Amino acid sequence: MPTILVVEDDDQNRDMIARRLEFEGYKIVKAEDGARAVGLARSEIPDLILMDMRLPVMDGWQATRRIKTADETRGIPIIALTAYAFSEDRSKSLEAGCDDYEAKPIDFARLLNKIRIYLKQ
Repeated sequence: MPTILVVEDDDQNRDMIARRLEFEGYKIVKAEDGARAVGLARSEIPDLILMDMRLPVMDGWQATRRIKTADETRGIPIIALTAYAFSEDRSKSLEAGCDDYEAKPIDFARLLNKIRIYLKQ
């Protein structure tokens, strides 16, 4: 069962995303800020990370850079999740090291398809 790290500062959004993914058969690890995400990425080595970009403590761009520059975590695919759907936000996320981008509100069918592609399911 693949493990997905869900990084989202809003409790309701984090729990809703986690429940949907658990229903699809994924094991979920949750983080509420970027610093916790970096720590969990290193300790849990998830198969994929869903990263909100606007986070407290350490934002998603900083957390992504740290995850993608560490030897043990650089290969983990990261899909950026953000309510800011401007093209510069997409570019900024990809430049930080995210492998893909999904705007909020989340289209779960499209997100699940991306997850399956990155996990080669």
